[in-house]
Amino acid sequence: MFDLTLTFDNGPEPGVTPRVLDVLVSRGIKTTFFVIGEKLADPERRKLAARAHDEGHWIGNHTYTHSVPLGRQSDPLAAEHEIGRTQAAIGNLAHEQRWFRPFGGGGNLDDRLLKPSIVNYLIRSEFSCVLWNAIPRDWADPDGWVDRGLAQCRTQPWSLMVLHDLPGGAMDHLENFLDRASALGARYRQEFPSDCVPIRGGEIVLPIEAYVSTIEKTIEREKQGEHP
Repeated sequence: MFDLTLTFDNGPEPGVTPRVLDVLVSRGIKTTFFVIGEKLADPERRKLAARAHDEGHWIGNHTYTHSVPLGRQSDPLAAEHEIGRTQAAIGNLAHEQRWFRPFGGGGNLDDRLLKPSIVNYLIRSEFSCVLWNAIPRDWADPDGWVDRGLAQCRTQPWSLMVLHDLPGGAMDHLENFLDRASALGARYRQEFPSDCVPIRGGEIVLPIEAYVSTIEKTIEREKQGEHP
């Protein structure tokens, strides 16, 4: 048996998110949708986020453009442009914990995730930063991710899994994954394992050095004509 928290990144997407929601409601599973801010400008996508919220799922912030990992961005205003704008777009759908998930350009848990100014913004704005410990790469292997996801779940007592409600066919296998996970004794939880939330309510509660780049220091040295 194992605990399993499901999360869905990069949506909402018409044609995919509704089916995901239908599957989840039929099984009584509550999850979190980490949405892309610019997608919420589309009324249809905004309605999907609202539906997820109304059905008991949490809505989290997954940047505005999902273009360049924050730890690799040179924009000094990246925090406001990527996180602040998304939170404003989420509006009254936001969870009180202000869940934020960075991205690592392919599921990487390293210094691509954050940079010092982003960390300062998360602290100042009292966000909670949610990472993950299971990522079956459903976007890269839409037909083969189920076996990989189940294998990851078997290796630890509580998995916080990243899936994607995106076109591509991966979510066609969601029901199969849930059937097989349930048969193995999965206990579905909506909350996150504490070791995947290094910043909670604006407070650093776990070491984050491995997730924070020093790109700003490099840029400053370059401005001064120094070599990195």
